[in-house]
Parts: sequence; structure tokens; C-alpha cells
Amino acid sequence: MNFQHAAAMWSAHPDLVAGVVRADGLNPDAQVDAPVARYWARAAERLAGGNESELPEIQAWRRTFAAMGLKPTQYRCASEALLRRFRQQGEVPRIHPLIDLCNAISLAFAIPVAAIDVERVSGDLTVRHAYGDERYETFAGDVENPLPGEVVFADATGRAHARRWTNRQSGYSAVRKETTSVLIVAEAVHETAAADVPELVRTLAGELTAVWGTTPATAVLTPEAPRFTA
Repeated sequence: MNFQHAAAMWSAHPDLVAGVVRADGLNPDAQVDAPVARYWARAAERLAGGNESELPEIQAWRRTFAAMGLKPTQYRCASEALLRRFRQQGEVPRIHPLIDLCNAISLAFAIPVAAIDVERVSGDLTVRHAYGDERYETFAGDVENPLPGEVVFADATGRAHARRWTNRQSGYSAVRKETTSVLIVAEAVHETAAADVPELVRTLAGELTAVWGTTPATAVLTPEAPRFTA
């Protein structure tokens, strides 16, 4: 399986920085309370100076969504939605140790992090503009068709594993208790993304090794090296 961004994505979004992590040997019994608390504390410290919409990482995604014709306050990137819920409630739901860890790191870095069960992906996975005939399954099990031109994570069968780029993942390939192998993608478009995304990737890989004893494969993608073989 290859993960990549289409050339048109790099052309349209020259500030894009994408980090990828592939990890195997996962299970739902790991304990992540300590690292989750640590990253929640880091997020709370950042939010102490203002709300999430003021963070440069979030402002950059809002500008990107607006440029794609999406109303930023209606369609938020995943990290903004998490930060908003965290600010309002002081926590986010605990779902699965891997998701809890990814969400906590996403909160700390204010960068969207997607975790995808690789066993649910057919062939290569490409971030590209939708044709309009892709199939997207919601967490409720409903099937939708992305709008033509919308940014999706599409596999070789035309299944969309995310809609509106970093806005919403598909329930079809979401991590569940049976998941053992994942592809984790972090994407950012803010000014310091070239430094922040590699740091996030190193942080996440280190936590995966510490918690599950796995040795993740990682990469930071560029227009010159846009493909990751998972």
C-alpha cells in the first residue's frame, strides 16, 4: 500500500507539510493515561492564552478551508474541533488507546491527526480532489458521495476514507478494538509546519514504541518525495 498526495494538491497548497506513521502490533489493552494527561496539559497551557481559533495552526487551516469554498466555522479541521471540545469540557472522550493518544497529541500540537485501519483500505490511498462518485461511509453507517472537487482520502476502489480533507474521517476505516495495523497521517499548512510536523511524527513514533513496543515506519512527505510505502 502506498500513501500519497496527488500532484495537484502540492500545487494548490505549497505550504502543505505531511507526516506519516505506519505502526503494527497494536492492541486495545494498552495503558496511555500518563501520556494522554501530559499532552492534555500542554493543550490546556496553549489555550490559557485564548481560544483555539487564535492559534496559528488553526488560523492556517481556516484560511485553507475558506479558499476551498468551505465555511470555516461550519467545517472545522479535526484538530480545531478537538480543541474546541477540550476547551469547553476540559476533556475529550476516551475511545481506544491509540485514538486517545493520537487525539492528545493532536490537541498538544493543534495539528490534525488521522488514524486509519490499513486492513480496511484497498490498494493505494491518495489525497486528491474528488470526482463525485466516491463512496464515503459515516460513523452511523450512512453512505455519502463527496462533492466533485472536494478533497478526499481515496483508495483504489473509490472509497473515500476522509471528506473535506482534514474535516472528517470515515467510520469504515476507523480504528476499532480488532485493529492491529494503522496508518497515521498528520497534515499542517501554517508557517512553522516544516518544523512542527516532523516533531509531531517523532513524538508519536516514540509514544507508540513506549506503549506497544512496536517500531513504526515514518516519513515526512514533500512534492519531490510525495509517496510513502506502508
